[in-house]
Amino acid sequence: MTVAEAIHVLEGQFFSGEGKANIEVASACGADLMSDVMAFVKERVLLLTGLVNPQVIRTAELLDIHCIIFVRGKNPSRDMIDMAEESNIILGGTKLPMFLACGKLYEAGLKTGGTRKI
Repeated sequence: MTVAEAIHVLEGQFFSGEGKANIEVASACGADLMSDVMAFVKERVLLLTGLVNPQVIRTAELLDIHCIIFVRGKNPSRDMIDMAEESNIILGGTKLPMFLACGKLYEAGLKTGGTRKI
């Protein structure tokens, strides 16, 4: 599934990086605790979170996550958008709660992903 397809499935919007939305993702991680995200080491992962602060961008950068989708109608600040653009990270958003967003992506075929070697 591409990032663009994921945003479409979630009836979402882009905050930045729409021009790079053709990258493929193989799995999704839904978490508001960045320590949980760090424990979820997968390749080509899409991060769904309701946490809207710069730490989310830093965590994604550290783990080579190329797309973050904010759930529950949360919007990143201009500073976060700038950070994401500098780090080549796509930002999107959906009004759906985390549970429904994860379920919709699963139904749409985002079911498996390979574990990254660390």
